[in-house]
Parts: sequence; C-alpha cells; structure tokens
Amino acid sequence: MSKGRLEAFSDAVIAIIITIMVLEMKVPHGADMEAMRPLIPVFLSYVLSFIHLGIYWNNHHHLLQAIKHVNGRILWANMHLLFWLSLVPFVTGWMGENRFAARPVALYGTVLLFAGIAYFILTLALISHHGRDSALAAALGRDFKGKVSIVAYAVAIPLSFMHPWIACAIYILVAVMWLIPDRRIEKVLTQ
Repeated sequence: MSKGRLEAFSDAVIAIIITIMVLEMKVPHGADMEAMRPLIPVFLSYVLSFIHLGIYWNNHHHLLQAIKHVNGRILWANMHLLFWLSLVPFVTGWMGENRFAARPVALYGTVLLFAGIAYFILTLALISHHGRDSALAAALGRDFKGKVSIVAYAVAIPLSFMHPWIACAIYILVAVMWLIPDRRIEKVLTQ
C-alpha cells in the first residue's frame, strides 16, 4: 500500500488541528492593550501547542520519507497518534483559559505523554514492517530523544499538581529539545 494517502491525510488532520486551535482564541472586547491582558495565558498556551504540533508534523514527515509503503497496522498506529494530537486544541484551550491551573496543566501533559507514546508505537510499527536493517531503523537508532520526552512528560504530570509552572517548563524543555532538527533520517537517506 502506498504511503501517499497516509501522508496527505495526516497533513490535513494536523492542519485542521492547528486551525481549530487558532479559532478557539477569542477576540478581546475592547480596543486598548488592557483588553489583551486576559488573553496572554491563552496565547502562550497556543504558542506552546503550535510548536509541539509543528514538531510532530516535521518529524512525521521525516519518518514517512524514510519508508516505501505502509500496511494496516501502520495506518492504525498513525490514527492512534492523530487521535491524541486531535485533543491538543481542547487541553490547550482549557489550560490557557484557566491560567495554567494544576488540573489543566496535568491533562495537557497527559495528552502530550500519550501522543509521545503513540509516536513511539508508530515508529515501532514502521520498523517492524520495513525491517530492523532498514534505513529508518538505522536512522532512529535507540531513539533517545523520544524516550526522554516520554519520561519528562511522565514526571511533569504529577509535578503539575504541586508546581504547574515547573511542569510547563518541562513541556517547554521537551519542545526545545525537539526544535533542534533531528538530522539522523536525512543523513541516512542521503547516503
């Protein structure tokens, strides 16, 4: 089965998710800068989620460049990832509207955790289908960043009940870690 439909569908879903997030940001009732103040947490949560979604889109693109075809297991693993990503607008809005309160920050981390796990499962399905000696398997190696991200989210979730801002700092650190482009797949594909 060709990977083209999987790529196109995933790109469309992520684009819709980002669109939903921006539409959730309400226009302030007032023309002065003071009217913007209540929107600061909403905007900050949007920026964080936009970055996370951009990272997923970018890495998903790289994953699919390293493969030739997909099967049903891969399609379902991809749907599993898209399910968790589709919840990002909800938790983003809840976290921003409630000024980074403990429960919304914890649920935000939970969605990020399960998206990270789903992405890891997708990589395992792709490697299983293409073989342990495939270009993708060689490029991903032990997937240190993926595993560290999952552990960081798992630590941040309970921490959010005591120190929500520290949990948010962990979410930001994970994003920063992934903003540095992962060139492993590009290196393997150019060889």
